[in-house]
Amino acid sequence: MAKAAVRVAVRDQRAQMLRALGGGLLALGLAAGLAGPLRAGETITASAIATLGTVKYPPDFKHLDYVNPDAPKGGEISEWTAYGFDNFNPYTIEGRAAPLSSAPQESMLTGTADTVGEAYCLLCESFEYPPSRDWVIFTLRPGITFSDGTPLTIEDVLFSYETMRDKGLSSFRAVVAQQIAAVEVLDARRIKFTFKPDYPKRDIIQSAGGFPVFSRAQFTRDKIDLAKPVPVALIGSGPYMLDSFKMGQTVVWKRNPAYWGEKLPINVGRANFDRIRVEYYGDYQSAFEGFKAGSYTFRNEASSIIWATQYDFPAVQAGTVVKAQLHDGSVANGQGWAINLRREKFQDIRVRQALGLMFNFDWSNETLFYGLYARINSPWENSDLAATGMPSAEELALLTPLAKDLPEGVLTDPAVMAPVSGERQLDRGNMRKAAALLDAAGWVVGADGMRRNPKGELLHVEFINDSQTFDRVINPFVENLRALGVDAVHLRVDDAQHQERKARHDFDLITGHFGQELLPGADLQQYFGSAATADAFNLAGIANPAIDALIRKVEEAATKEEMIPRVHALDRALRAMYFWVPQWFKDSHTVAYYDIYEHPETLPPYSLGELDFWWYNADKAAKLKAAGAL
Repeated sequence: MAKAAVRVAVRDQRAQMLRALGGGLLALGLAAGLAGPLRAGETITASAIATLGTVKYPPDFKHLDYVNPDAPKGGEISEWTAYGFDNFNPYTIEGRAAPLSSAPQESMLTGTADTVGEAYCLLCESFEYPPSRDWVIFTLRPGITFSDGTPLTIEDVLFSYETMRDKGLSSFRAVVAQQIAAVEVLDARRIKFTFKPDYPKRDIIQSAGGFPVFSRAQFTRDKIDLAKPVPVALIGSGPYMLDSFKMGQTVVWKRNPAYWGEKLPINVGRANFDRIRVEYYGDYQSAFEGFKAGSYTFRNEASSIIWATQYDFPAVQAGTVVKAQLHDGSVANGQGWAINLRREKFQDIRVRQALGLMFNFDWSNETLFYGLYARINSPWENSDLAATGMPSAEELALLTPLAKDLPEGVLTDPAVMAPVSGERQLDRGNMRKAAALLDAAGWVVGADGMRRNPKGELLHVEFINDSQTFDRVINPFVENLRALGVDAVHLRVDDAQHQERKARHDFDLITGHFGQELLPGADLQQYFGSAATADAFNLAGIANPAIDALIRKVEEAATKEEMIPRVHALDRALRAMYFWVPQWFKDSHTVAYYDIYEHPETLPPYSLGELDFWWYNADKAAKLKAAGAL
């Protein structure tokens, strides 16, 4: 719905592009599928690696199963985003990077949209490692060039690692510092990563192979500081490069006709568009009007009211615009209002529980969302990694030693579920429960009907929001809270204020995305780890030693049988902290696009892939243009 409309569309668009084009910082899984026992001193040489079991695609595969290997190259696809941009550096929280700014970069390893925890050589020709995974040596493919025609060298790989290590986001640097002991160039095509002995080895090779590779020459020439906004596009080796832009208004990426990796099996049938254009709009409704007018051609619709009531314009009726629901098998985006645990008034878990009780999802879904959504309960919603019911024996074995740092009920109660509400906006039963919680927490109702603590301070709760289409969701929530005696306000801010206050953690409640991977690993530290409370990923400011310990257990899991109960235990503990008011999701992509695109009949489970493996139908486009529809 509304707020997700903007943020999730941009996030998913970037994620799809990164996965599609081999972008950096992919959360890739590990573990080897060994053909047989190794003798002492022997190492494993491979071009792919799987976390659980063996890789899906053999060394001689011709193309990925979900692509059309004969897809034509050509044409343009255009989408929209909001707010504008002021630079091209997606690796810093300063400023706002243009969409798909990380698309030009590739990495040693890349994933696929139909597997979980599998990584395949992209920039590397092969990699070698011992069974202990204490180190890995990547061998660079020969003949790789950046988009400016200069060769990509092993020195660029080293430079990129050192740059991310020293200038990347603080939470990312903290993880790297735990993982990697040393990196050294062995010769013109080989680079060795040596890992720290006490760090879990499950994801370590994929982490080392996931760094984006930059052009050292460009960084030197343009005096680029990765920790700061960058006014020029970062050069990469991927299939797309910057074509043109109007700062804050539009950006166009073009396919590199001399792309070095076009014929690699993992790239066949992908990166099919000659151009990818992104248009900026000031708000969600104006963007929809732009789509109706043909200003851009593909829209991933996230507004339930628009999807249900406004796709009856002439282009849809005439068949010029296709309206489709396509299955989405990925983990839900984990969208919810983050509660800022850094603030004293939210330290009492009863206050956080009370806030959650006053959001009536059931009423919102029927009244505002046309019944299109389901409730989010877990960062792993829509997967078997979400905890259910009572803790299992395996979970209890993990949780019991951590009991003193866990919220009450984690060991004895079913997994926390979002509250169920009635048909009226204000659910009286939930309000009574919330009132009892606040009374017990010392926030009592005064003569004016407002709640204050013993110091006489109002229980003031401020929602920060920069999307007008989200007003209709927040305002009823605020009304419910005020009926409870909470001094709740809805503060509309512009995008710059929103970004600035989010970066400074200057908010009470703000919408964030906590959705996790099907193969969670070191990224958990960035979202939920104590060391990341100063960074943008750990939006709620979670700092709990039990959570840190459970994250480490998940990172150490070597098999699926080990991993699932460990993730369940972590999920159970996180949800019991009431660090958020979870929102909603749908298990389908609601998309609309001008009838000039094609896609494989069966989409992969984990990606819509319109920027990856869809293609342009020139004949259809010519007919629409001749008819004046485009």
